[in-house]
Amino acid sequence: MKKYITLLILVVFTILSCEKDDICIDATTPSLIFRFYDNDSQTDLKQIKLDSVWVEGKIKIQAYVNVSLDSIAIPIDLNENNTTYIIENNAVKDTLKFSYTKNDVFVSRSCGYKTIFDNLQIDSYTTNWIKNISINNSTIDNETSAHLSIFH
Repeated sequence: MKKYITLLILVVFTILSCEKDDICIDATTPSLIFRFYDNDSQTDLKQIKLDSVWVEGKIKIQAYVNVSLDSIAIPIDLNENNTTYIIENNAVKDTLKFSYTKNDVFVSRSCGYKTIFDNLQIDSYTTNWIKNISINNSTIDNETSAHLSIFH
């Protein structure tokens, strides 16, 4: 009988000590979304043949090597208040430098924190194949729409 009571107590303590599994289903830190438009007809999306895309001083973003797309979503440097991107199109490179302020927001226990980027500004860009850039949204808090329009 003592064996059964001891076993029962052990099972009860085991069940009570379990925690529920936390799975993060909320959005995390968003990427910067570029949409590419025709410079002559600025409401028409225009695909671009990307040779490569990378953040200055980092490796190329493999999803954007030798592809044709009308939009890209690229990460923002969480350790700095600015990021410089190099976008290569048909062996011609353009450099885009952006600055922003970071705001860490608590999402949940399972997700932790995410970073919201405010006051996005274009510090400089080259015009080898890019003709113009416009900021559609200076706050980067989601990935549902484009933050920047690039005209080429």
